[in-house]
Amino acid sequence: MKTNFNINNLIRENIKSLKPYSSARDEYKDATTAEMIFLDANENPFENGVNRYPDPQQNSVKDVLSKIKNIDKKNILLGNGSDEVLDLIFRAFCEPKEDNVITLPPTYGMYAVLANLNNIENRKVLLNTDFQPEVDAILNVIDANSKILFLCSPNNPSGNSFTAEKVEFLLTNFKGLVVIDEAYIDFSEQESWLKRMEEFPNLVITQTLSKAYGMAGIRLGVCYASAEIIQILNNIKPPYNINQLTQLRAINRLQNLEEVENEISQLISERNHLKKELECCVDFIEKVYPTDSNFLLIKVDDAAKRYKQLIEYGVVIRNRTNEPLCENCLRISVGISEENQKLLRALKEIQ
Repeated sequence: MKTNFNINNLIRENIKSLKPYSSARDEYKDATTAEMIFLDANENPFENGVNRYPDPQQNSVKDVLSKIKNIDKKNILLGNGSDEVLDLIFRAFCEPKEDNVITLPPTYGMYAVLANLNNIENRKVLLNTDFQPEVDAILNVIDANSKILFLCSPNNPSGNSFTAEKVEFLLTNFKGLVVIDEAYIDFSEQESWLKRMEEFPNLVITQTLSKAYGMAGIRLGVCYASAEIIQILNNIKPPYNINQLTQLRAINRLQNLEEVENEISQLISERNHLKKELECCVDFIEKVYPTDSNFLLIKVDDAAKRYKQLIEYGVVIRNRTNEPLCENCLRISVGISEENQKLLRALKEIQ
């Protein structure tokens, strides 16, 4: 267990003294009777299902997540997509023009966007050719102002998970926050780092309902961390960042885990079948990379050409050739069986 970690050494000075916005619903929390009337928040009183402000702490959603993940509510923060969660982390811990973060390209592009938006230096350390972290190279670029290390595992766009040994070494030796982005963890054979969160007080985990839960349209991201870190992020988040409709849809989906698990199982089966077909039956595919996600990264002879050809067949994928280590690589999301069959027919016809 990491014992020499003090969150106060990382938090920005202005955030330490910040007094969070207090909403009407935060000030009154004891509404236990149906006879209570609310004349506190300047709302429209005509009932239509969404005329009242939503719960600013999303307690009903957190209650369900707490039970599913076996983690206390005080360790959960919800965001308007994971991007809001990531932005809050930047705002709370990184001083503009002074601090820096570490990212490991090729990786999720929003880390760099948010670094630029918040005027924070982004120190990039390329993954190795197996898309694993170069631990020594990471340690070589760290200094006293290195506040956050971003690990996307399973990684986007490569699809693989980072080895537990490398992640644990970085958690132990990096003095700042280690943010593990687990957007695709439900498709992986590896366990979530949630189970080891108490061992590492500098660990922050982000997950989402956009992938395995099939709710990209409602924009709901989840952050798991120590109670101290969650409180800091709660202090600076917008008061009503998760709307009522999103909360209701999320609860409904989270209470239907059997359906979610069935879809995950189908996607993994489709992914494995698609991988075999791509490896054996399409001549211009040079490599299909190992994956723990709901997509496949493939290396082809000419990514721009093959991307354009697939568009003409009505199949949209992502051309990742401009990403580091991804020359002539295409990223393919796993669809339902009919979509995957259409993709395979198109690939075989354009050879």
